[in-house]
Amino acid sequence: MEITGPIIAVVFVIIVAILLVKKFYPHAVLLLSGIAMLLVSYYLNYSVPALEKPTGFFGFDLFRYMKESFADTNAGVGLMIMAIGGFVAYIEKIGASKSLVYIALKPLSLFKKQPYIAASLVIPIGQLLFVCIPSAAGLGLLLMASVFPILINLGVSRLSAVSVITACTAFGIGPASAITASATSIINQDAISFFLEDQIPLIIPLSISMMVTYYFVNRYFDKKENKKHKPLEKVEKLELTAPLYYAIIPILPLILLIVFSEIFSFFETPIVLDTTTAMFISLFVALIFEFFRKRNIREVLASLKIFWNGMGDIFKTVVTLIIAADIFSKGLISLGFIDGLINLSQNIGLGGVGIGIVMTVMIFLASMLMGSGNASFFAFGPLVPNIAAKLGIKSSSIILPMQLSASMGRTVSPVAGVLIATAEVADVSTFSIVKRNLIPLIVALVIMLIYHFI
Repeated sequence: MEITGPIIAVVFVIIVAILLVKKFYPHAVLLLSGIAMLLVSYYLNYSVPALEKPTGFFGFDLFRYMKESFADTNAGVGLMIMAIGGFVAYIEKIGASKSLVYIALKPLSLFKKQPYIAASLVIPIGQLLFVCIPSAAGLGLLLMASVFPILINLGVSRLSAVSVITACTAFGIGPASAITASATSIINQDAISFFLEDQIPLIIPLSISMMVTYYFVNRYFDKKENKKHKPLEKVEKLELTAPLYYAIIPILPLILLIVFSEIFSFFETPIVLDTTTAMFISLFVALIFEFFRKRNIREVLASLKIFWNGMGDIFKTVVTLIIAADIFSKGLISLGFIDGLINLSQNIGLGGVGIGIVMTVMIFLASMLMGSGNASFFAFGPLVPNIAAKLGIKSSSIILPMQLSASMGRTVSPVAGVLIATAEVADVSTFSIVKRNLIPLIVALVIMLIYHFI
């Protein structure tokens, strides 16, 4: 077996990991390292990925890879993710997100005498909210303004409260999740069927395990540390800026996608919606809501800028990261990284299950180091179809735990945006939050690997 290419690929992976941990701009690191690997592959006479329309000169072909990646991504998963980003920005601006959070947290009032049970119940409630409001930092701050003061007043510590709030973002699931959109695009599966048939059955035992472990972990640490509660001078109370019926708007895309999906046959003539279309429909419903509330057509039409700005923000952060990661994965493939990984696993007795476990743990650790589930998954997710094809297994059997471990790893990263934002509001350190999150997330990771692979 030729080992030079895979060894070079591993060296590149290590260099990239070091640069990302040192907070170098991930888009540039992944893009330039991918181009460098393609260049090395070409001069070592390895097989480089085929282009649809080569330029005739490999030096120009390197940039042709970028052009084709931009075209393919923006026409598919990129547009979907941008539409999601625009919609999330719009519902946040009009106050619909706050209305949904306010209603969803009402059941907590039933557990006034059981503060740690109330804290644990935040996890499944928050996870449901995360499906509809797929912004980790955004949802985290909404919960800090709503549920955080409630938990403190019930008697749990700041760290216990902020830990369960960050745990709400541990599973990036649902058709509105950027990681889910990327995963379903990679394996060419419908987002709703992936959500209902693959994600939910795996998430249920993981959520239960996290509720139980957080209950005991937070009680133990609060008793051990015995810290007095600080006053809540830094926490802003959640103030509703829209009617409560606006809570339907954030969940409208999910309702549309489930009702008009291939899974159900509610109509004699089949009607099937994709995620992007559902987002646009929901946007126009939100605009109608706004018109009847404000009765000012000029202001309502001008508010559409929020949607376009949200799309642009997602393009420059998430979509460009997907493109850079695509070039990076092409570089790894051209150097024989996949063949080397599979041959190594077979030599030490690992099959498809072993590869799946290795990739899942690798992405978890990468997300933990980088503070970004997107960066780690987008870099290694595109490798899955080739690995699955060579091993003769379903791509979805590997990609599901990989995409979940990406967001799980972010939840135990001291440099993750959601931890930094919530720690600032709670006036605690991110490392203290990680200390609370580490045991429940490791337990969930182990349960996921056992439940899914074994």
